Amino acid sequence: MHDSWKLILANEFAEPYFPHIKQFLLQEKQSWHIIYPKWLDIFNAFNLTPFDQVKVVILWQDPYHGEWEAHGLCFSVQDGVRQPPSLKNIFKELQDDLWIVPPKHGNLTKRAKQWVFLLNASLTVRKDEPNSHKDIWRHIFTDAVIKAISDTKDWVIFLLRWAFAQNKKELIDTSRHIILSCPHPSPFSVHKWFFWSKHFSQVNKILKSRGLKEINRDLN
Repeated sequence: MHDSWKLILANEFAEPYFPHIKQFLLQEKQSWHIIYPKWLDIFNAFNLTPFDQVKVVILWQDPYHGEWEAHGLCFSVQDGVRQPPSLKNIFKELQDDLWIVPPKHGNLTKRAKQWVFLLNASLTVRKDEPNSHKDIWRHIFTDAVIKAISDTKDWVIFLLRWAFAQNKKELIDTSRHIILSCPHPSPFSVHKWFFWSKHFSQVNKILKSRGLKEINRDLN
């Protein structure tokens, strides 16, 4: 994990629950369960987006659980992996909002290097078993991450997709930060105002209004 996050989260690493998470993951591995993302990618979001560079946070529930999809960034898949339906819908909205041609890949690493912190509330998952690690993570750690961003930084834009993420509003000081909410981009809810939400252009307008560089959304 990048040193900037280690400093901010030092108290969390010292909490009794944290070694239990590591022990649980080791037991999963010893029991021959396939866990995503791979071990060295669990904190990928924290490495690609240092704490002092975070300007936008996108929060989701847990990693993609298909074969070799997850690599530590929410809604992102590794190169060479087919785009999941929710990611395809994200790219469709991007095209409708900013007229950007969707990429053929689904790797959002470039986005993470542009101040966008792509956080899953549970950082791991069993293969083909969504939400299978929610009880061990219990979101204590990532709740602390969200609160640390809220308490320590100013004017961060939080994109909360779906009711699960929107329940995290209580962790965010809305007098200092901006929250944009919308349904999840899955095929089951995408027409409940995820399409036409225009969050991509809204985020860039907010950044520009504060004299900050806009995010280059083109992943091609």
